[in-house]
Amino acid sequence: MPNRSLTRRSLLQNLLISAAAATIPLPALKALAQPQYGGSNGQQRGEMARMAAAFRQQFSVPASSIAISRNGQFDYDQAVGMGDRQHLMQVQQSSLFRIASVTMPITSVTIFSLMEQGKLNLTDKVFGPSGILSTKYGKPPYKQYVTDITVDHLLTHTAGGWPDDATDPMMHNLSWDQTKLITETLANLPLTNPPGTHWAYSNFGYCVLGRVIEQVTGQNYASYVQVNILAPCGISTMQIAANKESQRAANEVVYYGQYSEEPYKINITRMDSQGGWIASSTQLVQFLNHVAGAPGIPALLKPATIQVMTTPAAAYPQGPARYARGWMVRGNGAGSWWHNGSLPGSTTIMVRTATGMCWAALTNTRTQPSNEIDTALDQMMWNMVRTVPAWGA
Repeated sequence: MPNRSLTRRSLLQNLLISAAAATIPLPALKALAQPQYGGSNGQQRGEMARMAAAFRQQFSVPASSIAISRNGQFDYDQAVGMGDRQHLMQVQQSSLFRIASVTMPITSVTIFSLMEQGKLNLTDKVFGPSGILSTKYGKPPYKQYVTDITVDHLLTHTAGGWPDDATDPMMHNLSWDQTKLITETLANLPLTNPPGTHWAYSNFGYCVLGRVIEQVTGQNYASYVQVNILAPCGISTMQIAANKESQRAANEVVYYGQYSEEPYKINITRMDSQGGWIASSTQLVQFLNHVAGAPGIPALLKPATIQVMTTPAAAYPQGPARYARGWMVRGNGAGSWWHNGSLPGSTTIMVRTATGMCWAALTNTRTQPSNEIDTALDQMMWNMVRTVPAWGA
């Protein structure tokens, strides 16, 4: 059964029932008191819980947190396992997890929100005297192609280099701050392709987008996003992760490495706009419900903006699933949008479907090879939602 005892939703439901008890006839009161599971029955919820348990057992996952909504209404949530083994702390639905690259859609939505305000354009150059960041990071002359990079190239991972491989700047020189990291990368890691011609997943590119947001708004990246993107979604406790276990936020889980991975030896704070947020699965679903809106929920972005955001990058290889601007998409954005995340100690995913379903799943470990647990987490969630035919997933 889902763990609903500590959710804000169930608390509000109980308060409403108590307040209304004196005026509602007994049969109606009994109906109101029944948990609302969005068309699922006990057998289906039990099967979903068994799927999650099998996943945790297969990949030695200490804790998982899952939230599912349909048409803007939460239908299922479940947090099970150990958020902190040493202190025997069970995970709660409100527990915060590192979300890794699930951060990228949040950064993308922020960029597009600024575009709607007339503060940015996709074609704006990023570096050099005519760029948004001007010469803040290094001095001209820059290496080949650097001054050709636009905001759109960073959003679509087509800047021409700095890929997610052994040379990834985000995983080296961990003592450097963002200013030194970007300056040294521009000076010492040349681009290998003209911007816009080659797709290569780039954590570094989204780090730069965080600095674009700061330059345009005059505010710290995290602070701007918290006030202008997350607060309108009703989200108040999402924040950028700290690097050390002893610095964990209130209600944040502990991360457990496998195969000699060390979750607390990466500079996740520096990853802010690329992979630095911590969140609960419920909060990520709240965010998903607000991006394009849902019944009774205002949208963060206009439909025309969303169409651009979910249009696949031209340089991404042809196929049923392609990368757009901060999201993987199916059917040129008319189908599902999603993003997964993976770091030492973290495996995550969030999905929005064309049928109005949204879900997120978070764990506090990762195995090797990491693509196996990534794929299994995604498949588990699809299997779970398809357990309930009424959801139409």
